[in-house]
Amino acid sequence: MSDAEESESPVTAFLEEIDPVVFAFGALITLGVIVAFFISPSTVENGISSLNDQLLGAFNWALMLIVFLIVLFLLFLIVGPWGGIKLGDEPPEYSFLSFFAMLYSAGFAAGVVFWGPTEALFYYSNPSPLFSNVEGGTAEAMTIAVQQTLFHWALPQLAVFTIMGIAIGYFAYNYENVPLRVSSALTPILGADNLDGPLAKVVDVLAVFATIGGVATSLGFIGSQFVTGLDYQWGINMGDLGILLVVTTMTLLFTTSMVLGVDKGIRRLSNFNMILFVVLMFVTFVVGPTLFLLLLGTQAFGGMISDFVSMSLFTGAGPLGAGDTGATGWINAWTVFYWAWALSWSPFAGLFIARISKGRTVREVAFTGIVATSGATIPWFTFVGGTAVWAQHNGIADFGAVIAGEAGPEVSGFILFEALNFTLNLGGASMTIPIGSVLIYAFMVLVTTFFVTSADSSTLAVSMMTTGGKAEPSNINRIFWGVVLGMTAAILMILGGSDSAETLQQAAIITGTPFAFVCLLAMLALIKDFGENYDQVLFQNETVLYGSEGGSGSQAESRAGSAVESDDD
Repeated sequence: MSDAEESESPVTAFLEEIDPVVFAFGALITLGVIVAFFISPSTVENGISSLNDQLLGAFNWALMLIVFLIVLFLLFLIVGPWGGIKLGDEPPEYSFLSFFAMLYSAGFAAGVVFWGPTEALFYYSNPSPLFSNVEGGTAEAMTIAVQQTLFHWALPQLAVFTIMGIAIGYFAYNYENVPLRVSSALTPILGADNLDGPLAKVVDVLAVFATIGGVATSLGFIGSQFVTGLDYQWGINMGDLGILLVVTTMTLLFTTSMVLGVDKGIRRLSNFNMILFVVLMFVTFVVGPTLFLLLLGTQAFGGMISDFVSMSLFTGAGPLGAGDTGATGWINAWTVFYWAWALSWSPFAGLFIARISKGRTVREVAFTGIVATSGATIPWFTFVGGTAVWAQHNGIADFGAVIAGEAGPEVSGFILFEALNFTLNLGGASMTIPIGSVLIYAFMVLVTTFFVTSADSSTLAVSMMTTGGKAEPSNINRIFWGVVLGMTAAILMILGGSDSAETLQQAAIITGTPFAFVCLLAMLALIKDFGENYDQVLFQNETVLYGSEGGSGSQAESRAGSAVESDDD
């Protein structure tokens, strides 16, 4: 049997492993968009814009409410009785630090790098309508800007990745014959015998579509940042052909890492990413206004905690009511976009988290997913974003073109790091070291490596989705989806032109919005299963939700006896 497997050609292995329905629909939808782009780019661009507007108008409230409920549930899992439930019976495959590094790098770190130096600047200039008493461009706006940024990048975005990872991992590792795929998160709802049925296929096809859109958005962001860095630092204007060349090169890099596998490729590169990430963050902290950043970060963190519920559910109450349509527009452009982007990543990130979480408890995964990762994200946005706001407020760097929309947000990191200098006091003399140039090079490397780790882990996840849950898909399958992701990212960058960020945002909203309801169902599936198989936390085991609790004595005794037997078990 082993000889037959060894003699089996790669093409045969590829054809035998794929789920024809999920692979065909996922590939056809994506390739259809790619072909349509080459035929009529304007049609694709107009279609993306129109669909984006319709989804925002109908479901912005739903995204905000669902994400808020998921955050509450995960916090409960960390402190509640269900946290001790394990994902399978085996010991964890990776050390905690490697597990954390892979989860963070493969989750949303590419977006953290892109928006870190720039996001707070927009809120400094134009604060959230929730804080209508704060005037843009003032000292008070600096704290609100960092607070809003921390809110967007701490618990909520991380929560949707984590809920899918726990749901997929729990049902795949604790149930027999449940594959490692996205639809498995809904096992109690669909039924374990129906995971190959039409509804499960719809969920898996939707997962492929959402992942490609969400990951291509992130790769587009980080790719545009790399191209901008070449132009800003060395005057190399790449144009559309250059974008294709850069994305192609990065695609080759992440495909190589992906083919090497989780242990040799993704794990090692993720560990390197986290080291460089921390070094760049703390150098910025030391070179920047250190004491001010400590004060700013403390106040902004406190504001995020105290205003968390209001920030999570503020919609502007318009445009259908008498609310402020401008406020609703602001929320759609920022908060709803981020939730949709995270949701579009949730099938891939959840599947990857499930893949590396075997043997860990629900509490470990929930804690790592929303608390430990927030512990890395909050300092980054405080030190890097806070330094950018401080530099703009004090005239040390000029981000005016970025804030006004005349330059893309991807240029902010290079403006920031170029403006930073390190001064050494040597007795009566001082020496200024232009450390900003070194930071720019480090930033470029970080951009590239996060691109690679995000892309290779996501491509692995898509490959797993299209094989029905195979943990180690064939190289042909991985390479195919790697090329598709790279091309989609390049197309979104080219479509947007100088305003590629807006096109990328629209793509994320389109692919992420439908998956909000899948995440909600995954949470309900966990609640249903945990409540049936472990301790109830709200009702007694024999609670009657409606109808009469009365009955004959024998019926009462039967229920009581069943409850006692359940407790003994």
